[in-house]
Amino acid sequence: MTAFATDRLRASSSSDNRPIAWWLLLCAAMVLAMAVIGAITRLTESGLSMVEWKPLIGILPPLSDAEWNRVFDLYKNTPEFRIFNNRMDLAGFQEIFWWEWFHRLWGQVIGFVFLFPFLRFWIQGRIAADLWPKLAGLFLLGGLQGGIGWFMVKSGLVDQPNVSPYRLALHLGTAILIYALLLRTALGLLDPLPLAGWRPESAGLRRHARWALGLVAVTIVWGAFVAGSRAGYAYNTFPLMEGYVIPPEIGTLTPWWHNPFENTAAIQLIHRALALLTGLTVVALAIRTATARLPGRATQAARAAGAMVLVQIGLGVATLLTVVWIPVAAAHQAGAILVVSALVWLLHELRPVRR
Repeated sequence: MTAFATDRLRASSSSDNRPIAWWLLLCAAMVLAMAVIGAITRLTESGLSMVEWKPLIGILPPLSDAEWNRVFDLYKNTPEFRIFNNRMDLAGFQEIFWWEWFHRLWGQVIGFVFLFPFLRFWIQGRIAADLWPKLAGLFLLGGLQGGIGWFMVKSGLVDQPNVSPYRLALHLGTAILIYALLLRTALGLLDPLPLAGWRPESAGLRRHARWALGLVAVTIVWGAFVAGSRAGYAYNTFPLMEGYVIPPEIGTLTPWWHNPFENTAAIQLIHRALALLTGLTVVALAIRTATARLPGRATQAARAAGAMVLVQIGLGVATLLTVVWIPVAAAHQAGAILVVSALVWLLHELRPVRR
């Protein structure tokens, strides 16, 4: 394939698919916002205020005093109310209710923003045969995510006044997966033949970037365990954990394999170690990519990843030192997704060219 033919293919494909790509980027931005809204909902302890799951028909909040009292009575039967909030009145309940309601509303809005343009593009015949299953799969994955969210909330409505960290990790991990797939698909439509993919050194950088993205994903999942176990409210010092490099409490649970997932000290130690390892891996990747002097935007993507991972580590430390101050903690959640964004972008720029 000549350079002229390649440029024409890139230009025509990008032009034809640009509206679809921008629609997918809008959906990705809404998913990012959803993750931040979810973090604020969790941090304000609002996530268990709605004990009913009514997709579509539950889009409206209570509109009368009778309905407010009905949903408040339902909340009074939850472990959270009985153990922590038994002195709460209706006004206090309304304060925590709105964040969870907005979180669910935003999720349904994302569904509509995805579904209606998808149907329109499909009817107009603008979705290529190889793209259709990807978009349909994304829609189904989004619907599954709604079910996972309710599966998570239910874990805090039976015996314990908090959601299962395992289910929280699944919910957050699925959100990150949806976001990454939306972004990757959009970038592939905007620039189907990135220039760096032609260079042989891209193969090694691609492997490095995949390892880096995998480490970021594992670190995010462990962050969900930190959030679900409230481990961020303990050991609020850095770099030591209350004077220890390895706190002596990390192995107090039996059997031993419960400690990495349920022991506050072990969970936070693992998250810290993963964050530092991830930071080193991403910064090394940025340096290697810059040294390779690849064409296109691969160097910019790598620099963005390196800079963002350092910012993210700083936000993590600040979250600890401020004892999980909500604005900082919410920014830390957003920062994790921005690191994912930069690495997905870099992997797109390094994607191999299929001849």
